[in-house]
Amino acid sequence: MKIAVIGAGNVGSALATRFNELGHEVVLAASSPSSPRLASAAATSGAATATVVDAVTAADLAVLAVPFGAVGDVLTDDVQAALAGKVLVDATNPLTADYMGLTVGHTTSAGEQVAERLPDTHVVKAFNTVFAATLATPVLGDAAQLLPVAGDDQDAKQLVIGLGQELGFDAVDAGPLSNARYLEPAVELLIQLAYGQGLGEKIGLHLARV
Repeated sequence: MKIAVIGAGNVGSALATRFNELGHEVVLAASSPSSPRLASAAATSGAATATVVDAVTAADLAVLAVPFGAVGDVLTDDVQAALAGKVLVDATNPLTADYMGLTVGHTTSAGEQVAERLPDTHVVKAFNTVFAATLATPVLGDAAQLLPVAGDDQDAKQLVIGLGQELGFDAVDAGPLSNARYLEPAVELLIQLAYGQGLGEKIGLHLARV
Protein backbone atom coordinates (compact mmCIF):
# COMPACT_ATOMS: atom_id res chain seq x y z
CA MET A 1 0.00 0.00 0.00
CA LYS A 2 1.18 3.54 -0.70
CA ILE A 3 0.98 5.46 2.59
CA ALA A 4 1.58 9.17 3.12
CA VAL A 5 2.46 10.14 6.68
CA ILE A 6 1.91 13.85 7.29
CA GLY A 7 4.09 14.87 10.20
CA ALA A 8 7.72 14.11 11.05
CA GLY A 9 7.44 14.19 14.83
CA ASN A 10 7.59 11.25 17.22
CA VAL A 11 4.30 9.68 16.09
CA GLY A 12 4.75 10.26 12.37
CA SER A 13 8.32 8.96 12.40
CA ALA A 14 7.39 5.87 14.43
CA LEU A 15 4.44 5.03 12.16
CA ALA A 16 6.53 5.55 9.03
CA THR A 17 9.13 3.16 10.41
CA ARG A 18 6.56 0.48 11.20
CA PHE A 19 4.80 0.78 7.85
CA ASN A 20 8.11 0.65 6.00
CA GLU A 21 9.19 -2.47 7.93
CA LEU A 22 6.03 -4.21 6.75
CA GLY A 23 6.83 -3.47 3.12
CA HIS A 24 4.48 -0.57 2.48
CA GLU A 25 5.60 2.27 0.22
CA VAL A 26 5.88 5.15 2.69
CA VAL A 27 6.36 8.85 2.02
CA LEU A 28 6.88 11.31 4.87
CA ALA A 29 5.72 14.90 4.46
CA ALA A 30 5.77 18.04 6.56
CA SER A 31 4.65 21.62 6.16
CA SER A 32 8.28 22.52 5.39
CA PRO A 33 9.83 20.06 2.87
CA SER A 34 13.32 21.34 3.78
CA SER A 35 12.86 20.76 7.49
CA PRO A 36 15.88 19.09 9.15
CA ARG A 37 13.42 17.18 11.31
CA LEU A 38 11.79 15.72 8.19
CA ALA A 39 15.18 14.67 6.82
CA SER A 40 16.09 13.06 10.13
CA ALA A 41 12.76 11.21 10.37
CA ALA A 42 13.12 9.95 6.81
CA ALA A 43 16.64 8.69 7.49
CA THR A 44 15.47 6.91 10.63
CA SER A 45 12.34 5.37 9.12
CA GLY A 46 13.64 4.58 5.65
CA ALA A 47 10.76 6.52 4.09
CA ALA A 48 10.95 8.83 1.12
CA THR A 49 10.01 12.49 1.46
CA ALA A 50 7.80 14.82 -0.56
CA THR A 51 5.61 17.86 -0.21
CA VAL A 52 2.32 17.20 1.52
CA VAL A 53 0.38 17.64 -1.73
CA ASP A 54 2.62 15.28 -3.69
CA ALA A 55 2.68 12.67 -0.93
CA VAL A 56 -1.10 12.66 -0.55
CA THR A 57 -1.73 12.66 -4.30
CA ALA A 58 0.29 9.47 -4.79
CA ALA A 59 -1.00 7.69 -1.67
CA ASP A 60 -3.71 5.09 -1.21
CA LEU A 61 -4.05 6.13 2.42
CA ALA A 62 -2.78 9.12 4.41
CA VAL A 63 -2.08 9.53 8.12
CA LEU A 64 -2.34 12.92 9.82
CA ALA A 65 0.23 12.93 12.63
CA VAL A 66 0.82 16.59 13.42
CA PRO A 67 0.02 18.60 16.55
CA PHE A 68 -3.68 19.43 16.47
CA GLY A 69 -2.88 23.14 16.48
CA ALA A 70 -1.04 22.71 13.16
CA VAL A 71 -3.93 21.05 11.31
CA GLY A 72 -5.13 24.29 9.75
CA ASP A 73 -1.65 25.06 8.40
CA VAL A 74 -1.18 21.58 6.93
CA LEU A 75 -4.61 21.03 5.38
CA THR A 76 -4.35 23.75 2.75
CA ASP A 77 -6.83 24.00 -0.12
CA ASP A 78 -4.48 22.01 -2.37
CA VAL A 79 -4.08 19.27 0.21
CA GLN A 80 -7.82 19.11 0.79
CA ALA A 81 -8.36 18.70 -2.95
CA ALA A 82 -5.70 15.96 -3.13
CA LEU A 83 -7.40 14.07 -0.28
CA ALA A 84 -10.82 14.01 -1.96
CA GLY A 85 -12.13 10.46 -2.13
CA LYS A 86 -9.23 9.07 -0.10
CA VAL A 87 -8.89 7.65 3.40
CA LEU A 88 -7.23 9.86 6.01
CA VAL A 89 -6.33 8.43 9.41
CA ASP A 90 -6.48 11.18 12.01
CA ALA A 91 -3.95 10.43 14.75
CA THR A 92 -4.13 13.88 16.35
CA ASN A 93 -5.11 14.73 19.92
CA PRO A 94 -6.32 18.19 21.02
CA LEU A 95 -3.83 18.57 23.87
CA THR A 96 -3.10 21.71 25.84
CA ALA A 97 0.38 23.22 25.68
CA ASP A 98 1.50 21.26 28.76
CA TYR A 99 -0.13 18.03 27.50
CA MET A 100 -2.07 17.70 30.73
CA GLY A 101 -5.53 18.53 29.36
CA LEU A 102 -7.70 18.69 26.23
CA THR A 103 -8.74 21.79 24.32
CA VAL A 104 -11.96 20.33 22.88
CA GLY A 105 -14.37 17.61 23.94
CA HIS A 106 -17.86 16.55 25.06
CA THR A 107 -19.72 17.99 22.04
CA THR A 108 -17.01 17.63 19.39
CA SER A 109 -13.55 16.14 18.88
CA ALA A 110 -10.37 16.68 16.92
CA GLY A 111 -11.44 13.88 14.60
CA GLU A 112 -14.76 15.52 13.84
CA GLN A 113 -13.15 18.91 13.31
CA VAL A 114 -10.65 17.40 10.87
CA ALA A 115 -13.56 15.78 9.01
CA GLU A 116 -15.34 19.12 8.81
CA ARG A 117 -12.33 20.49 6.94
CA LEU A 118 -12.37 17.47 4.61
CA PRO A 119 -15.99 16.83 3.57
CA ASP A 120 -14.91 14.75 0.55
CA THR A 121 -12.46 12.55 2.49
CA HIS A 122 -13.12 9.38 4.50
CA VAL A 123 -11.70 10.40 7.89
CA VAL A 124 -10.96 7.59 10.34
CA LYS A 125 -9.78 8.14 13.92
CA ALA A 126 -6.99 5.75 14.94
CA PHE A 127 -3.46 5.52 16.39
CA ASN A 128 -4.14 8.48 18.69
CA THR A 129 -4.54 6.23 21.75
CA VAL A 130 -1.05 4.69 21.47
CA PHE A 131 2.05 6.48 22.71
CA ALA A 132 4.80 7.06 20.15
CA ALA A 133 7.12 5.18 22.52
CA THR A 134 5.05 1.98 22.19
CA LEU A 135 4.08 2.07 18.50
CA ALA A 136 7.00 -0.29 17.88
CA THR A 137 5.87 -2.65 20.67
CA PRO A 138 2.19 -3.43 20.04
CA VAL A 139 2.32 -6.20 22.65
CA LEU A 140 3.06 -4.98 26.18
CA GLY A 141 3.63 -7.77 28.65
CA ASP A 142 1.43 -10.55 27.33
CA ALA A 143 -1.35 -8.33 25.93
CA ALA A 144 -1.74 -6.64 22.59
CA GLN A 145 -2.47 -2.94 22.91
CA LEU A 146 -6.01 -1.88 22.10
CA LEU A 147 -6.33 0.17 18.92
CA PRO A 148 -9.85 1.63 18.70
CA VAL A 149 -10.80 2.68 15.17
CA ALA A 150 -13.72 5.08 14.67
CA GLY A 151 -15.21 6.30 11.41
CA ASP A 152 -18.39 6.77 9.42
CA ASP A 153 -17.35 4.93 6.24
CA GLN A 154 -17.31 1.19 6.87
CA ASP A 155 -14.91 0.29 4.06
CA ALA A 156 -12.41 2.96 5.15
CA LYS A 157 -12.69 1.82 8.74
CA GLN A 158 -12.08 -1.83 7.83
CA LEU A 159 -9.02 -0.83 5.83
CA VAL A 160 -7.55 0.89 8.88
CA ILE A 161 -8.53 -1.97 11.20
CA GLY A 162 -6.68 -4.35 8.88
CA LEU A 163 -3.63 -2.11 8.92
CA GLY A 164 -3.70 -1.95 12.72
CA GLN A 165 -3.94 -5.74 12.95
CA GLU A 166 -1.06 -6.06 10.49
CA LEU A 167 1.00 -3.93 12.85
CA GLY A 168 0.17 -6.30 15.73
CA PHE A 169 -2.41 -4.24 17.62
CA ASP A 170 -5.80 -5.41 18.87
CA ALA A 171 -7.63 -3.20 16.38
CA VAL A 172 -11.38 -3.02 16.96
CA ASP A 173 -14.31 -1.16 15.44
CA ALA A 174 -15.06 1.71 17.83
CA GLY A 175 -18.17 2.94 16.04
CA PRO A 176 -18.82 6.26 14.29
CA LEU A 177 -16.37 9.13 14.06
CA SER A 178 -18.27 10.97 16.79
CA ASN A 179 -16.86 8.39 19.22
CA ALA A 180 -13.54 10.18 18.82
CA ARG A 181 -14.97 12.31 21.65
CA TYR A 182 -14.24 9.36 23.94
CA LEU A 183 -11.02 8.10 22.31
CA GLU A 184 -9.21 11.41 22.70
CA PRO A 185 -9.85 11.63 26.48
CA ALA A 186 -8.58 8.04 26.74
CA VAL A 187 -5.10 9.11 25.68
CA GLU A 188 -5.22 12.01 28.13
CA LEU A 189 -5.85 9.43 30.86
CA LEU A 190 -2.73 7.58 29.69
CA ILE A 191 -0.77 10.85 29.79
CA GLN A 192 -1.95 11.51 33.35
CA LEU A 193 -0.91 8.00 34.37
CA ALA A 194 2.40 8.11 32.55
CA TYR A 195 3.57 11.54 33.60
CA GLY A 196 1.22 12.77 36.32
CA GLN A 197 1.39 9.52 38.28
CA GLY A 198 4.88 8.49 37.23
CA LEU A 199 4.09 5.19 35.51
CA GLY A 200 6.22 6.10 32.50
CA GLU A 201 5.44 6.06 28.79
CA LYS A 202 5.71 2.29 28.26
CA ILE A 203 2.03 1.76 29.04
CA GLY A 204 -1.05 1.21 26.89
CA LEU A 205 -4.69 0.19 26.81
CA HIS A 206 -5.86 -3.42 26.71
CA LEU A 207 -9.36 -4.74 26.03
CA ALA A 208 -10.05 -7.78 28.25
CA ARG A 209 -12.45 -10.38 26.89
CA VAL A 210 -14.15 -13.38 28.47
